[in-house]
Amino acid sequence: MAPGSDQDIVIRLRGIRNQFGSHVVHDDLDLDIRRGEIMGVVGGSGTGKSVLLRTIAGLQRPAAGRVEVLGVDVLTADEETRATLESRWGVMFQDGALFSSLTVRENVEVPLRAVPGLAAQDRRALADLKISMVGLPPIAGDKYPSELSGGMRKRAGLARALALDPEIVFLDEPTAGLDPIGAADFDTLVRGLSDVLGLTIFLVTHDLDTLHAACDRIAVLAERKVLITGTMQEMMDVDHPWVHEYFHGPRARAAQDTLDARQDQTEG
Repeated sequence: MAPGSDQDIVIRLRGIRNQFGSHVVHDDLDLDIRRGEIMGVVGGSGTGKSVLLRTIAGLQRPAAGRVEVLGVDVLTADEETRATLESRWGVMFQDGALFSSLTVRENVEVPLRAVPGLAAQDRRALADLKISMVGLPPIAGDKYPSELSGGMRKRAGLARALALDPEIVFLDEPTAGLDPIGAADFDTLVRGLSDVLGLTIFLVTHDLDTLHAACDRIAVLAERKVLITGTMQEMMDVDHPWVHEYFHGPRARAAQDTLDARQDQTEG
């Protein structure tokens, strides 16, 4: 299958318009996401990065346009088709969005409860497997979200997003609020899981380190649409004021220095 071919596109957006009252967030927005890639989505404040994620995941209905995921028109699908489709993706919201009254294991079990005929002991075993996959110690399963650090909560949220072995994972600012070491570890985890499991990942971020370390391509939201998509290297050549400042400014240079240092340590 040729990369970028129609058969290779698992998320296709055409003519998306999102608005709240008279405020238009997106207008005639198009975007294609390929199977197995990590797509980093960036943009200035108010460009609707999280709104776009929610639109694809069926949580925000656009005023106009077409949302196609894994060959299914999300906006016109019947209830049964939608339910089947939603079992093929997982969503991790900011800070994990865990249920505070449930333990980590119980949080991860929530999506598994919808699986017909899955015994409680098997559900527990699968939850423990997902907890292990995201690098949490076994003891974390018995803890409540309030007993976890910010980084552990994010990993628990990722474990829940992976509960049903999805093909697509949506991550909303996964490294926000983490210290540089914790953020780098999470980037490595996401990259590794994508490679091992063949996941397609839609990743909303403002973190240039994450773009360098984890993302295959980047989509820039500006002027109410996807202004440009491409690799990090291609972003460096875009002649647009916001894009140039974002990818050439002091934070961008610091992110590149960090990546270079990591590569030197790996090669050493």
